Amino acid sequence: MGKLRRLSDSQHGQWFLSGLAALYIRLIYHANRWERVGYDIADRLLADHRRAIICFWHGRLLMMPYAVRGNRQFHILVSDHRDGRLIARTVKRFGIGIITGSSSREPVQALYRVAEVCRAYGLPCVTPDGPRGPCMRAAVGAVLAAEMAEAVLVPVAYATSRRRILASWDRFLLPLPFGRGVFVIGREIDVPAGMDATGREALRLRLEEALHAVTREADNRVGRRPAQIGA
Repeated sequence: MGKLRRLSDSQHGQWFLSGLAALYIRLIYHANRWERVGYDIADRLLADHRRAIICFWHGRLLMMPYAVRGNRQFHILVSDHRDGRLIARTVKRFGIGIITGSSSREPVQALYRVAEVCRAYGLPCVTPDGPRGPCMRAAVGAVLAAEMAEAVLVPVAYATSRRRILASWDRFLLPLPFGRGVFVIGREIDVPAGMDATGREALRLRLEEALHAVTREADNRVGRRPAQIGA
C-alpha cells in the first residue's frame, strides 16, 4: 500500500495509473452489453439549449465518461489532492475538461467555477456526496451552483451486473467485464431563483432522492439489489 501511495504521489506514477484506469474503463465498456435509459431527457435539454449540471454519486464515477454525450464540452469538478488529480488525469483521456475545487477547500470558489462553466453552456458534472461523504448524502453545493447559473440539475447513475462494491467511504462500484450495464438519466430538476434556506434544503433533498431513484433503477435493471445508503 505504501509503494502504491508513493507511486500515485509522483507525476510519472499518476500518468501511469491514469493510463491503466482509462484502459480499464474502455475494457469494461466494450466487454459489457449496455442499455441507455432516459436519454430522451438529455436530448431534449440539449435541443432546447438548457443550462444543466450533471449529478451522480461519487461511488458511481468510474463509467461516467461513457454516460455523457452531446455536442457540448463536459467538465468534472475534482478536488486538488492525490485522488482528485488521478481522476482528473484519467477523465482528460476521454476529452473531459476539469474544474478544480471541492466542498472542503474554498467551496465558494468551486461553486463559482461550476456556475461559470454552466453559464457558458458547458456541462459541468459534480458528485454531490464528494469528495469525502457522507456516502450518498447530497450536499447543497449543486443546488447553489445551479441557482447561480440559472440551470437545471440532472441526476445520472450507472450499474453493471458483474461488479464488486469496495470497502471505501463511497462504496465504490468496480464494474467487471462480460455482463450487462445500464446508464440511467432522470428527469431534470428545475432550480428557481431567489430561494431562501428552506427552499434550498427542499431542493437538496429532492436532488438526493432523485439520485437514489436513478441508482435504484440502474441496479434493478441489471438484476442487482439496490445500493445501501451509507451513513
